[in-house]
Amino acid sequence: MPASDFPEPLRQRLDEGLDALGLDRALAVPLLDYLALLLRWNRTYNLTAIRDPDEMVTRHLLDSLAMHPYLRPGALADLGTGPGLPGIPLAIALPQVHVTLVESNGKKARFLREAVRQLRLGNARVAESRAEALDEPGAYAQVTARALDTLAGIIAVGGHLLAPGGRLLAMKGIHPASEIAALPAGWAALALHPLAVPGLEAERHLVEVGRAA
Repeated sequence: MPASDFPEPLRQRLDEGLDALGLDRALAVPLLDYLALLLRWNRTYNLTAIRDPDEMVTRHLLDSLAMHPYLRPGALADLGTGPGLPGIPLAIALPQVHVTLVESNGKKARFLREAVRQLRLGNARVAESRAEALDEPGAYAQVTARALDTLAGIIAVGGHLLAPGGRLLAMKGIHPASEIAALPAGWAALALHPLAVPGLEAERHLVEVGRAA
């Protein structure tokens, strides 16, 4: 459906969610454009198991944007981004962040390139690659991953991408105490932030991981 055809209750839910996250309601226009494109492609390419637009607003858009206060300006690699989560919502909301959408699945990478083109995201690019094969060592101030692996697993495939002083920003559900305890030597959890996702009852946490001093 065109973005303008979304029902008013859904648009209102997104507006209220943006308010709760401290973000400008003007972002609803490009976010709904992205959602409309994702719904259209999902009918053919099965990019995400979530198909209900109302649920997508909460579990895709607002869930991705909940981490925005912890991002710095500069380069961000979103590993295993799938259909662009959280990378595309973050690129829409934070033009000062330059997002590389890392995805090895060909059909998802094609969708990502079309989304970047249609949404005119000058601060986003697509890298059709496995994270461990991305030959850009030390190129990123921040790396994120939403549902890729354990913290140790993310470090194993993407730690080489972080610049000195860089941070992994890993989105997790419940407090990931066991994953933090299993971090490899030389890495440490530097901060743990509970996230409040508007409309979502489940727990969310953002773990900041960096090289140990």
